[in-house]
Amino acid sequence: MNSSDGDFISIRGARLPLPALLDPRIHDAAFVAGLRLQFERAAPFPHLILHRLFHPLLLEQVSMEFDRIPADGWRAYRNHHEQTFRALPRALPGPASRLYFGLVNSAEFVRFLCRITGADALIADPELFGGGLHESRNGGHFGIHRDFDRHPQTGLRNRMVLLTYLNMGWDSDWGGELELWDAEQRACVTRVAPEFGVSLLMLHSPTSYHGHPAPLRMPAGIVRRSLASYFYSAPENNAAAGETTTTEFLQPLLRYSFAWGTIRLLRRWTPPAIWDAARRLRQSWSR
Repeated sequence: MNSSDGDFISIRGARLPLPALLDPRIHDAAFVAGLRLQFERAAPFPHLILHRLFHPLLLEQVSMEFDRIPADGWRAYRNHHEQTFRALPRALPGPASRLYFGLVNSAEFVRFLCRITGADALIADPELFGGGLHESRNGGHFGIHRDFDRHPQTGLRNRMVLLTYLNMGWDSDWGGELELWDAEQRACVTRVAPEFGVSLLMLHSPTSYHGHPAPLRMPAGIVRRSLASYFYSAPENNAAAGETTTTEFLQPLLRYSFAWGTIRLLRRWTPPAIWDAARRLRQSWSR
């Protein structure tokens, strides 16, 4: 992966520069401070729209891998509220998708999210519950909703979701804009076009309503694609009564220290022949 022009990874002939897979500005304190201000002031609830957070070559390769998912690798959701498709976790189709989610779940990226949102600690979900590869086809829709509160297996609190869109040349006439609604569920306040390279970070709360409720009106062969990752926190950040966050050793440490001191004193005053005989006898008992 090393060459004269730097570190890279090659996927299907595309050379992806490793240092630039993530926007290097995520390490810039001033840049992050500006994002945090945008996040906190956003309406109708805290969210952040980011452009080119991920290298476009990586996203292009991920988009190509959607087409490699077999028909039985999709789970269809068809009901009054939604008509969408989500790839099954076992159907992650190739190296680009795995690389993207590896970046999103990395300690480096999670620290970046903590600095933006002010969260003390966030927990990534490599199992991608509710996340992964999402696709809406012609006529598809996703009613206005708010996401789940807790992970069903771990019980962790859902804190936020990151969406990254993969749709080149998206036409607003097709619909599909993600609508962020007010707390009273009366009207859309903000619209986010699902354009290629746009990432949307949304804080989860009792009033974080969103969706794309109008049926998509796309030409044949066009689909709406996105990547989704959820981030969690423990139900309680503070340790419960009697619990500790450090290693706790057994109390008899002083007793062992006293016993060891006594043994050293006895050995000092015992003739070597008697001490050696006692040691051999103890060894024979232990066999």
